[in-house]
Amino acid sequence: MKFLRFNNIEEKPVFGKYLDGSVFEIEGNIFGEYSVTDTKYDYADITPLAPCIPTKIIAVGLNYEDHAKEMNRTPPEDPMLFMKPSTTVIAHQEEIKYPAHMSSRVDYEGELGVVIGKRAHMVEREQALEHVFGYTCINDVTARDLQAKDIQFTRGKGFDTFAPFGPFIETEVDPANLRIKTFLNGELKQNSSTKNLIFSVPELVSFISKVMTLLPGDVIATGTPSGVSPMSPEDVVEVEIEGIGRLKNRITL
Repeated sequence: MKFLRFNNIEEKPVFGKYLDGSVFEIEGNIFGEYSVTDTKYDYADITPLAPCIPTKIIAVGLNYEDHAKEMNRTPPEDPMLFMKPSTTVIAHQEEIKYPAHMSSRVDYEGELGVVIGKRAHMVEREQALEHVFGYTCINDVTARDLQAKDIQFTRGKGFDTFAPFGPFIETEVDPANLRIKTFLNGELKQNSSTKNLIFSVPELVSFISKVMTLLPGDVIATGTPSGVSPMSPEDVVEVEIEGIGRLKNRITL
C-alpha cells in the first residue's frame, strides 16, 4: 500500500492513500489512528509533500562494499551512523539548493529509506521489522568536498534541501531484495539491489535503536551503492526503487 502527504482542497496538509493514479484523503495520522475517506483526487492534480515529518534522519555510511571501494574506504565492522537535520527534508519535485557559497562538488546518493512506524528502543533484530511502517526513496545529497575536508559529516550532509524523499511510503515490499537505480539527466548512474547491503534493514533498526530511540516518522537512509558523481545546477536527479516509486528533483542555485 502506498501512502503520501499533500495539501487537500482546503490547503491543509493531509495523508493520502495512492491507488491506480488516484489519491484518497485520509483522516487522522498513519502512524496512529486513521481512516481512508471517499474524497478522491487525481494524482496528477496534487503536489506531493514529504510523505512524513521525521524528528531525525539517521543515515548509514559505506553500507555497500562497491561504494566503500569507490571511496577508497574499508567497510566498517559496525554500521557507520551520521545524522541529517529535519531542515534537509524536501519533497518529490522540490528543488535541491546547490550551496555554491561553500561547496564546489555536490553528489547524489540514491538510497532505500526506512520509515519507522512504532517507537523503537533497544529492539532486537528479530523484532525490528515490527517497528517499521514502510519504505521510501531518499537521496542523501552530499557536499563531497566538505565531507572529505571535515572530520565528521554534519556540514557536508546537512545543508537545507539535502534530504529529498518520497513521493510515497510503500508498506508491502521486501526490503531485502529491491532494485535501486539513480538517473542523472536521464542517464543511469547507479544500478544495484538492496540484497547487496552489508547491514540489512533489521540489523540497522536494531543497532540504531540501541543508540537512540526511534520515533514514528523517523527515517533511516540505508546507504548508497557505487556510482556516485557530481551534480550541477539545472541537473535533474531521479532515484527509483522497485515497488516504491521514483523520486525526482532538480538542482538549482
